[in-house]
Amino acid sequence: MPFQFSLRSDAVAVSACTFSTLAFYLVSLPLFAATDIEHIEVESKATAARPWSVTATELKNQIAASSDTASLLSRFAGVSVKQAGAVSGLPSIRGLADDRIRIQLDGMDQVAACPNHMNPPLSYLAPAAIGQIQVYAGVSPVSAGGDSIGGTIVAESLPPEFSTQPQLSGAVGAFYRSNNQARGGNLLLSHSSQQHFLQYSGNWSKGNNYHAAADFKTQQASGRPGHLIALDEVGSSGFETQNHQLRLARQQGVDLVELQLGYQQMPYQGFANQRMDLLKNQQHSVNLSWQRDTSFGQLQSRLYREKVEHSMDFGPDRQFWYGSLALMGKACGPVRFHGDPAGTCAAGMPMHSESVNSGVHVSSDIALTEHSLLRLGSDFQQLKLDDYWTASGGAMGPGTFLNINQGERRRIALFAEHEVVIHSDWLLQYGVRYEQVARNASPVRGYSDSSNAMGMQAMQAAQFNLADRKLSDDNLDLTVLSRYQLSPEFELELAAAQKNRSANLYETYVWSGWAMAASMNNLVGDGNGYVGNLTLRPEQARLLALSLNWQSLDHKQQVSVKPYVTQVDDYIDAVAANNSWQAGQFNILRYQNQQAELKGVDLTLQTELAQNQSGRWQLSAIGSYLDARNTVTGDGLYQTQPLHGRLTLSHAIGGWDNSLEWQLSKRKSRLSVIRGEQATAGYGLVALRVSHSWPQLRLDAGVENLLDKLYAQPQGGAYTAQGMTMSLNGIPFGIPMPGMGRSVYAGLNYQF
Repeated sequence: MPFQFSLRSDAVAVSACTFSTLAFYLVSLPLFAATDIEHIEVESKATAARPWSVTATELKNQIAASSDTASLLSRFAGVSVKQAGAVSGLPSIRGLADDRIRIQLDGMDQVAACPNHMNPPLSYLAPAAIGQIQVYAGVSPVSAGGDSIGGTIVAESLPPEFSTQPQLSGAVGAFYRSNNQARGGNLLLSHSSQQHFLQYSGNWSKGNNYHAAADFKTQQASGRPGHLIALDEVGSSGFETQNHQLRLARQQGVDLVELQLGYQQMPYQGFANQRMDLLKNQQHSVNLSWQRDTSFGQLQSRLYREKVEHSMDFGPDRQFWYGSLALMGKACGPVRFHGDPAGTCAAGMPMHSESVNSGVHVSSDIALTEHSLLRLGSDFQQLKLDDYWTASGGAMGPGTFLNINQGERRRIALFAEHEVVIHSDWLLQYGVRYEQVARNASPVRGYSDSSNAMGMQAMQAAQFNLADRKLSDDNLDLTVLSRYQLSPEFELELAAAQKNRSANLYETYVWSGWAMAASMNNLVGDGNGYVGNLTLRPEQARLLALSLNWQSLDHKQQVSVKPYVTQVDDYIDAVAANNSWQAGQFNILRYQNQQAELKGVDLTLQTELAQNQSGRWQLSAIGSYLDARNTVTGDGLYQTQPLHGRLTLSHAIGGWDNSLEWQLSKRKSRLSVIRGEQATAGYGLVALRVSHSWPQLRLDAGVENLLDKLYAQPQGGAYTAQGMTMSLNGIPFGIPMPGMGRSVYAGLNYQF
């Protein structure tokens, strides 16, 4: 019988005065704290939850192999990556992904601002810039959770370092990968003194389309005259990006203040499972933080603002001209609109998104006793979004299509968390978090207000504009975690939670059912078109997780088994938007609340095989099983992993650090029928990695997919990368996204 517990937040009244009072209290505390106090040590936030964690040092042998920061998370059991652009993978934790996961970069809550989610948070942090990544799977503590049901990912840059004497240091690196001729470089320059820290970091990378191990399609046409795409080439998979960050920090006594200025310029990124390509993504961010150690614990605050300008259109592997002349194979001339139907032509389909994401965080860690810690905090986040498509001719004109007009999503949160050592072998953590999520959007219009405009734009816009668009949700999260040391070797952990997520702006306010417009709105890469829903209720998940950990007394062998179950009320899935849904083709779908259940188990194993004159030999393995289904329809949830695992044999001696890896996946047969998901065959991939380190220089080399295996990615979505992608069924249906064939890579990094 499924477990049941629920506490609806609408039974709790939290006034604006309460928010203001707590925020004032938290901000005011440092004004009354002395600067020359004897302070106590406070452990990092959410210590009882013990997230999966990996540092830059541990990732060095993988950084040269990938430009996608999200891909580095696949080393954790229960974490996988949904295919998107080359630097824009979407991490999935135990079957829940994208906005169902809270992702923080250097303390900033970030969200994708694109109808295809081409700019997810981790795309703004290059692998070479990572200091540490932490993953809270499922039951994340309330201090690290909020507006998410799948878990939390916290990615951080290298922390500021201070020195007794002025010191200049840095690093420079480069890499190359053979399959898609990807190349790039990184530069890090730091100056530190006893009180000041100044750092610049920059990363640049570029790559062409990648190739599968063999032919996976039957069509070479790109939709552009004279431009053919090889049958083993994955169209629209090239990329170019650069990220820059300037950091200034000052440490004085018990205070640490840091300012981070970030900038990204991405002129191109192809998306092989979407109908558009990214042709510009420019981000500016300001992130100011302050923390103070006090006699009772630690105070923290953060203020940030992020501005994104994002543009999409058809890249070189897709048809660009549309209209009657283009259909007859004739060249299109000057752009024309509805007044000349005989010669109608549309020059692409320019789409633009502009967003401003602002936030404030204040919190306090208070040591009540030597064995008791209280965390109090408040969060505020506001996203403002405009999504509009300028006229390009033909049916795309004469005006501007307002996909989301002055969209706004505002979160206000309060949390309290208590961590206490009940006994030397027993630790307990529990917490509560209240969030109010408010959404709104202004009236919209299509390309034309004419009743004769294609897709009933005028009528659907009028219906949307008459509807109540001002929405508000009151969400209450609850978590409890208990850890008990059964013996020196065995540890038992039990965690339970209630988590909530409110719909994002695209799930809510995308309004047009016109096939062309709907197909441009797609968050999952399945090739279908999507329409929003103003009546969506928040997803509410009830989670129960168990963890049994064993470690030998000499710490040379470790085993962890983690079963879990998640039940989601009002899970936001998809249903047919009209009565024309058909199997074997792309369709127009609408977001709809349903029910879901996800249950599975994650396994981690590590053992030292030998440590002698030949070096240190270790064997590690991770494996995950997940049964995720929509309990209303009985179908599988879209883009979830089948049974899969990874086995790694590693060897270290002197400066050498080498590994042989075997990645395995079972056939994917539990599918989302409504989305037209395709089955994928099981496969096994072999990777070889070799590296050598000197005091200042590190060289990395390796081969991915060593045996050049042709395989389809279970979470890759539909291949929609070439041809007439503006037409809903103008491209082949039923081609799953192929993985990359054999690729040899090399990288170097020099520190000074």
